[in-house]
Amino acid sequence: MQTSDDSSSENDENTIPAPEPVVPQGVDVIEHHLKTLPSKPGVYRMLGEAGKVLYVGKAKNLKKRVASYTKPDRQSVRIRRMVAQTRSMEFVTTHTEAEALLLESNLIKKLAPRYNILLRDDKSFPEILLTSAHGFPRVLKHRGAHKEKGEYFGPFASVWAVNETLTVLQRAFLLRTCTDNVFANRTRPCLLYQIKRCSGPCVEGKIDQGDYNQLVEEARQFLRGKSQDIQKRLAGQMQTASDDMEYEKAAEYRDRIRALTRIQQHQDINPGSVQEADVVALHEKNGLNCVQVFFFRGGRNFGNRAYFPTQAKGEDAPQVLEAFLGQFYAAHRPPREVLLSHTILNTELVADALAVRAERKVKLSRPTRGDRAALVSHAKDNARDALARRSAEYATQEKMLEDIAGLFDLDHPPQRIEVYDNSHVSGTNAVGAMVVAGPEGFRKNAYRKFNIRGASNAEAGSDGFSPGDDYAMMREVLTRRFKRALKDVEDNDGQRGADWPDLLLIDGGRGQLGIALEVLDTLEIEGVTVAGVAKGPDRNAGREQIYLPGQAPKQLHERDPVLYFIQRLRDEAHRFAIGTHRGRRSKAQTHSKLDDIPSIGAKRKKALLHHFGSAKAVEEAGLVDLEAVEGISTSIAKQIYDWFHPDA
Repeated sequence: MQTSDDSSSENDENTIPAPEPVVPQGVDVIEHHLKTLPSKPGVYRMLGEAGKVLYVGKAKNLKKRVASYTKPDRQSVRIRRMVAQTRSMEFVTTHTEAEALLLESNLIKKLAPRYNILLRDDKSFPEILLTSAHGFPRVLKHRGAHKEKGEYFGPFASVWAVNETLTVLQRAFLLRTCTDNVFANRTRPCLLYQIKRCSGPCVEGKIDQGDYNQLVEEARQFLRGKSQDIQKRLAGQMQTASDDMEYEKAAEYRDRIRALTRIQQHQDINPGSVQEADVVALHEKNGLNCVQVFFFRGGRNFGNRAYFPTQAKGEDAPQVLEAFLGQFYAAHRPPREVLLSHTILNTELVADALAVRAERKVKLSRPTRGDRAALVSHAKDNARDALARRSAEYATQEKMLEDIAGLFDLDHPPQRIEVYDNSHVSGTNAVGAMVVAGPEGFRKNAYRKFNIRGASNAEAGSDGFSPGDDYAMMREVLTRRFKRALKDVEDNDGQRGADWPDLLLIDGGRGQLGIALEVLDTLEIEGVTVAGVAKGPDRNAGREQIYLPGQAPKQLHERDPVLYFIQRLRDEAHRFAIGTHRGRRSKAQTHSKLDDIPSIGAKRKKALLHHFGSAKAVEEAGLVDLEAVEGISTSIAKQIYDWFHPDA
């Protein structure tokens, strides 16, 4: 690839507000770049003030595509606004248009430009992994990169669906789920063997490797959609065992058949003609869009998930669907077939790009009859219902925000509410948490956690902290948050962006409110309403008091919907803070002082611990003792000794 950069902003993911400069200024910028643009495939980026990325697009012919922006009167309002804000452009040429499409999708997910149609929810999906690195393979739930050797089956739309399938695999095929370490150290079968959910390969004499591998192969066939064949084979084996009067063995086959039947009964749609496909259907109403994705693997329904692309108002359905496909499959492996509710403009191009990502052919189609059309119709119905629910939630949320504006004397319903809370145990592993809510509900991608630096331990006097000083912790969190916000404002020519809050809710009473006001006053920040939310006298829900500057505490009726809303906000901040604190505390409990020493990896760490018994003993060891450890050279021993005795 060849690149041509006029400014360096590729890693800046912030968006900017929408000032309205004169349109011709942006057109002039575009016309200037046209003079040197090649007629090749590639990707272009529109850049605004301070190099903020406004838009990322792909083109079969860069010169022709970019030239279309010089006639903004033929474009939509959104594109005209984007052109007006354009101050520079960046370009990357590619060998093919499919390569350009892949690069465009990756950049959109990375940079989240303001004027692109965006897919916000890009979580990975859970899968089932059947390992292959061990003589007795195990089956387990997996999420993330495919680093471990074995076969991966999925994706499943939810963890619940994975757990249900794993339960069936245990009951029907008796495969182990324990780790290799547990497997190697067992001397007798575990409880799963006793309740007939494992064949007990960890103990000699329970099942040989050949019979176990037969179970593994049956499980593999089941996950590939051949459950009917397996069920018939098990029925034959059950009958044979019964004829031979081996009734206990026949009962085992019966239980395995029942497990297989159970999951087949849970299939809402089970089209035998569709073995591996995603069904992607879109429904639009009043400017809102919902994309419903159903996953079919091995002829079975693995669940579905709804997505709500943003910044898609005014765009037609095929364009929204095409943008969705690019971003969705930038994070997930495409199946062999994708069934669509609308015919997209660049069907062949998108199919080629997905084939590159999947490393095999991918078919895109819009079926009009048969099983496939029925699946698409079902997905469209689900998209319509999901959008109706989302619209109803939006209406309720908007009404609640209007009531919040009335309670806190805001000029307009808040578009961004930030809620802050701290969590620690006597000052140790202290963390601060910020959760964000707006018209669309909780915005989890905007949540932030703060590892509080001044209270990282319980020692009094550390950076002015005393153990459990909540006020000092809140001061640090808010100072760091708004110093960063002020820097963003400075980079944006003094204009506050969409990530600037309208309302701050602090978990605490008058004291915490005073700290927040002090921070904002020190940083000379105005125009942000701040309130404290404190529990009642007995710390019970329903008697919360709301503190505002210069006012007596307010107490809402315990059944007031606004109070419920405030409680939800506070409880979400509390949940996020406690979860973050527990994660940090858990990590600290497994952290060793040896982990901090340069050049000490897992192997040397293990040798040191085996020799001395503990990290504390290593710290107290002399230089000669360190040199006696196998694998520790004289220079490494000196390095370890100097690390623990810097003044020696």
